[in-house]
This record gives sequence, C-alpha cells and structure tokens, in this order.
Amino acid sequence: MHDKDVIVKNWLPRYTGTPLEEFGKYILLTNFHNYVEKFAKRFDVPMRGKDRPMQTATNRDGLTIINFGIGSANAATIMDLLTAVKPEGVLFLGKCGGVKKSTEIGHFILPMAAIRGEGTSNDYVPPEVPAMPSFKLHKFVSEKIVDAGLEYRTGVIYTTNRRVWEHDSVFRERLKELRVIGIDMETATLFSVGLVNEIARGALLLVSDVPMTPEGVKTEDSDRSVTANYVDLHLEIGIQAMTEIGVQGETIKHFRY
Repeated sequence: MHDKDVIVKNWLPRYTGTPLEEFGKYILLTNFHNYVEKFAKRFDVPMRGKDRPMQTATNRDGLTIINFGIGSANAATIMDLLTAVKPEGVLFLGKCGGVKKSTEIGHFILPMAAIRGEGTSNDYVPPEVPAMPSFKLHKFVSEKIVDAGLEYRTGVIYTTNRRVWEHDSVFRERLKELRVIGIDMETATLFSVGLVNEIARGALLLVSDVPMTPEGVKTEDSDRSVTANYVDLHLEIGIQAMTEIGVQGETIKHFRY
C-alpha cells in the first residue's frame, strides 16, 4: 500500500461499498444523500454504501452518482479516489450561497473559476494556479440547460473551509470586494484536484440561499423549500448532460506539462 494507484483502488470500494467494475465512465458528484436516493429510484437500481461514508448508484447507461459528503477535504478525497476508475467526465451538482443581489434562490450557476479560499488545494498545486473547470464539459452542460429552456449564470465562486461565517461582517465585505457570484465549500478543490489528476470536471451549482443578509441565511424550512422546488430539476439537468456528453460532446483531451 505504498503506491497511489494501489491505495485508491482499495479505498474507493472501501469508502463507497461499490466494486470498481460498477462505476460508470461518467460521474455525478453531490453532497446530498437524497440526490442518490432520487437517482436510484428513478432508474430502479440499488444504492450502495448506506453503511459507508459515501453512497453511490449507477444506472444502465453507465452513469454513476456519488454523495461524497461536505467540505473541501472530502472533495479532494473523492477526486483522488476516482483515479482508480479514470472517469471521462465528472460534474458536481452542488449548492451555493448567492452573493450578488442579482442572484436569487433557484438560479443555476456554471462557474467560470473558483477562488481557492479553502486551503486544501494548496496541498496539490501552488497558490498561483487558478481553479478552473474543463471548458468543453461546461460548454456541453450549458447547451443542455439552454435546450431545456432554462437560464443560468456564470461567474466566480469563492470556496471556503469556514462553514459558519454569515455573522461576520468583515468576511461578507471581503466577498463583495472579490466580486464573486457565490460561495461554497467544494468547487475550487474539485477543480484543482481534478486538474492534478487529469479528470475532466465541472460544476452546476444551485443557489440555495442568499446569506449576505440575515433574512437570507439558510434554515431548515428554507432548505426544505429549495429541495421541493429545485432539486429534481437540478438532478435532471445533470443526468441529461452526463448521459449525452459521451455521444454528442466534444472529445476532452488532457495536456501534460
């Protein structure tokens, strides 16, 4: 167990309860157990890993969804573990807080980049390296959103390790200065570790709260409303995009430096 390839091939099944041969070529990532439940129910397939840190389900088209948990450390872990199966594309279906006044609950965001405020990615690449998605993957996802007659926003996401910050006025002002459209805890890490591991990656984020004002901070009731009104659509776009990209999308190449 001194070689990374050996470690991840042992650990991915250990974390998920899913044999390596069951993982599809394309992956949806999420932070939420109910996304995996909905996926498994829709395709009438088993949900693996109910007794493990991460849950998965894979449909008959070769698309796998994984709930990897919350936070940048977990985001780095799953992007390392996925090197065991070398996926052709990974799309993160995450939620974020809307920072700009024009960003409302229920909006979808395709991030152009993410600011690495989490620190985890510093273990993978120097601070000067930007956290960016794979353009061709995002291009295809954007086409699926437009085909569905929906709108989306683009902009920069700030990724932080700090879960409870909404009370901090200094931090809120900092977010305004950075001109970010949203804030989350995973996107920059997923982009950075995906770059290092040569995994095509993207993120389709759902604005689930607008935490720059006290009345906009997420509560149990408001999160329940977001789940009822937007999660099915969020999941549907991800399924369509990552099912069709292997047939209709442009080939994504990885360049070595």
